[in-house]
Amino acid sequence: MNKRCWWPGDDPIYIAYHDEEWGVPVHDDRLWFEFLCLEGQQAGLSWITVLKKRDHYRKCFKNFDIDKVARLKDSTIEKLLLDTGLIRNRLKLYSIRTNALAFQKVQKEFGDFDSYIWSFTGNKVLDGKRKTAKQVPATTTESDVMSKDLKKRGFKFIGSTICYALMQAAGMVNDHTANCYRYKDLKN
Repeated sequence: MNKRCWWPGDDPIYIAYHDEEWGVPVHDDRLWFEFLCLEGQQAGLSWITVLKKRDHYRKCFKNFDIDKVARLKDSTIEKLLLDTGLIRNRLKLYSIRTNALAFQKVQKEFGDFDSYIWSFTGNKVLDGKRKTAKQVPATTTESDVMSKDLKKRGFKFIGSTICYALMQAAGMVNDHTANCYRYKDLKN
């Protein structure tokens, strides 16, 4: 049996996410938008809560098609606030459309979001070299700078802790612990 990071525990959804997705470098703008939105939905909650609702978010938010989400009407979002399959927080749900509009501006300025976001790590995967869970930080200098710039560009629910979680999930930093088989798989 492969050793893995401590955080998935024995939850099969968490294990699959850890083994197949978490820490794999992302270079697709639609996927970036999904990760960005879902990390924002997590604010104040556990990631497993969002992960279990992810398929429903995909359905309700047009598979995170940036252009379609940017065109969502207030009336549509108001209806979504009644949907028990979502985290029914007005600010969080409206932030998805707000972030789509900001995302489009970044795409226009940089050609794509991927080029912009990877610039915060110098276009490379940072190696966390963590041996234990206690060594994994909640924020870093990179996530602080990223958060500040995203906020300046109009993004919502994008504090430094959320940015660092985004960096981990989207493979900008390899924070699998050294004893985890995925650390070795994803090491450059």
